[in-house]
Formats: sequence, C-alpha cells, structure tokens
Amino acid sequence: MATAATVSGLVAAGVLSGAGTALAEGRPQTQGGATATINGLKTYGEAVIHEDGGDQRVSAGLFEMSVDGGGTLQTYCVDLYNPTQRDARYQETPWSGTSLGTNKDAGRIHWILQNSYPQVNDLAALARRAGTSGLTEQDAAAGTQVAIWRYSDGAKVDAVDPQAEKLADYLEKSARGVAEPQASLTLDPPAVSGRPGDLLGPVTVHTNAGAVTVSPPADAATSGVRIIDRTGKVITSAKDGSRLYFDIPEDAADSTAQLTVQASTTVPVGRAFASESRSQTQILAGSSESTVSATATAGWAADGAIPAVSARKNCAKGGVDITAVNKGDEPFTFRLMGAEHTIPAGASRTVTVPLQEDQAYDFTITGPHGFSHRFTGVLDCRTHGTITTETAQLRNEPSPATVGGSTVPDTNLAETGASAITPLIAGVAIGLVVIGGAVLVVLRRKETPPGA
Repeated sequence: MATAATVSGLVAAGVLSGAGTALAEGRPQTQGGATATINGLKTYGEAVIHEDGGDQRVSAGLFEMSVDGGGTLQTYCVDLYNPTQRDARYQETPWSGTSLGTNKDAGRIHWILQNSYPQVNDLAALARRAGTSGLTEQDAAAGTQVAIWRYSDGAKVDAVDPQAEKLADYLEKSARGVAEPQASLTLDPPAVSGRPGDLLGPVTVHTNAGAVTVSPPADAATSGVRIIDRTGKVITSAKDGSRLYFDIPEDAADSTAQLTVQASTTVPVGRAFASESRSQTQILAGSSESTVSATATAGWAADGAIPAVSARKNCAKGGVDITAVNKGDEPFTFRLMGAEHTIPAGASRTVTVPLQEDQAYDFTITGPHGFSHRFTGVLDCRTHGTITTETAQLRNEPSPATVGGSTVPDTNLAETGASAITPLIAGVAIGLVVIGGAVLVVLRRKETPPGA
C-alpha cells in the first residue's frame, strides 16, 4: 500500500485524443486524499532554537486545518526553517513528495506521533512515561513538536518549559522506525487511455475508508460512458482494492471522461501535507471524520497516438517525474523544456525534470496537433536554512482561542511561520498611498482657476 501511495503521488494528470485535440484543460489535479486550509497554531508552548548567530525563541505546537467538504485536522510542522503562509491550502501528499521521503528518521517521527499528544490524550500517563510530574496540553504539544523538529530538521532545539523538555527528550530517545501510513484515498493510475469499445483501466482504489462513493462522468447520460467492474456491472460504490473501468461505446467520438470517488474517513496519522504556496510542510497528528476524494481521467481515440500523461514530485531525484503512456498505434512525441521525447506505440516513458530546491516550476508539455498540458508547483524536498528575525517574528494580530479551558493568543501562524513577503507588501501599499495622494494634489491644482 505504501508503494501504491508513492506511485500515485501525482501533481497533475491528463490525456489526449489521437485527433490532436488537447483534452486536458491544463489545470493541476490533486493526487487524492484530503485537501485542507490551515487555520493557525492552536495548542502550543515555546521553544528555543540554538543557532550559531544566537538563540531564537519560537512557538511550538499543534496547528489546525479545516478540510474541504468537512472535517478538522491537527498537524505538527516538519519544515522548521520555512514560513507558514496565512490560509495556505494543503494537499495530502506521499512522503516521497516532501522532505520526509529522503529523511532516514521519518519513521521515528511517525512513532512520536503515535505515542504522544494528541494520540495519547491521557496526559498523566504520558507524564509518567516521560518521567515528569505533570503536563498541560500546551506542554505536551510543545514537547512533541520539539522532538519532531530534532528529527525532521536536525535542529538544536529545546522546549522552554521544563516539563515539555522532559517529554521531548523521552520521545526523542524512545522513537523507533514506523512505516509510512497508507493514503486516505488515491486512484492508481490517475489517467488511462485506449480505443472506443474497449474497457479503459483498471483504475485501482486505495483507501482506508470502509467504502467510497463512485460518481460517473458528468455527461454520462449523453455520452454513454459507464464506470463498471470487470464483469460489466455498473459501479456506484467501491472499497479498498476495487478495480474500476471506463466502458466506452464503440461509436464514441474521440474525447475524455472523468470519474470521481469520495469518502468520509479519518486520515491516517503520519500522512504528510504539502502546500503549493511555499508554506511549511505539515504531518498529521490527528483527524476527525473528514471528506476525502480523488479523480481519474480517461481518453480515447479511434486511431493514432493516445497518451495518458501524469506527473509527480520525486524528492529522491530532486525533480518532477513526467510519465507518458501511449496506448495508440502511432508514436507520441512531446516537447518538454526545449527537449523532444518520443513514446513508441504501446510503450511508456518517465522523464525526470531536475529542479533546484524551493524552485517554483511552471512548464508545459506540447505535442502534435495542438497538444498542450501544463504542470505547476514548488519543489520543497529539503529542510535547511537559519532562523532569522524575519522568519521568527509574529506577523498577525493575536486573537483569543480557548485551549484546555484557558484562553491563549491565537497567532494563526507559528513564530517560525511568518511570511517574509509581508514587509514588501506593506511597503508597496504605503508607496501606493503616497502616489495616490500626490496625484490628488496635482489634479486639484489643475482644477483650481487662476487667481483663486
């Protein structure tokens, strides 16, 4: 299951008909699972990061996210030296698409999550294990985050509160390797292709939900495209391991169709969450019942090349893998960043596009007859850098939030999560106000009659 989740960790997918019409719309598609918006740091204490240039005090603890379609997630940061953007959107992501994919201690982080707060909500029992006299929720969250940072970022970091520090030390010393959890929901592969009259697929469901709802293409009633199993039965619900097929009528014109699967489930602890807005990578510590979904696309044509194209981040290779599968009877040739690649009929090829760390990418695959498919994202595969005043300073006005029966400031962002672009935005805004004022003065002078 871990392998399947890794293989299906796609940032985009598309298909093209042999007639040469670009059927994919060029917008990125998620790899499936939960999509959420970060609300801010909710339960936290303080920590001190020791750097060569001096110590920095930061907030450390649990973030909260709101899931699209319903549900709440609790997460810890595994990307200390990068900023957290306000209201950033996150997507459930395989470890291979984040710094965890190349971190030999990723399994230890998973162990910490399973054996600490909030998975262990008996704070008295957790305190006994850590050899401390007592823990508040804030202490437990801070100590857990500190232990995670020591493994995720190799940081020299200590919790300010002595009880939280004892918990961090206990977790760090006790941690053992635990395998990556399975995805909450993915479809593998996310793009298939073939001939009219054929069964296109299979597309295999991978999920921890008891059942998923299968929605056919929006135009199924007019196109005649059905979602079926191998026996020909129309499928409206499925489970883990189910194999779905697109049943395409023999007389169907060259086109595409998309199916959607959706479920309500608790996302497995240890799943990574990455943002395309260059916001701190997170790792799941707890989940309510949440909505998860995934899509798969099929394309068909009567003759010619019939490719299915997908892409995924590959942190081990430091780039993005573009995979093209050609189910047609003619070669499929596409251009990628100035280079030409040809996929023979019935073959597939994966091309790795090397990228610099933290590099935003936006490239388009082109081919004959107007084929064009765009891929966008940010390569965020390593944790590195130095905590600075700019990244450690709070950028939001605090608002109260109740945690554990007491009122604490809700900063919305971790202290390490301030956006470095904030001063630039403020400067631009001030500049626009000054320019606007100057324009008004000039206009008034022009409108004032002579001698007035």
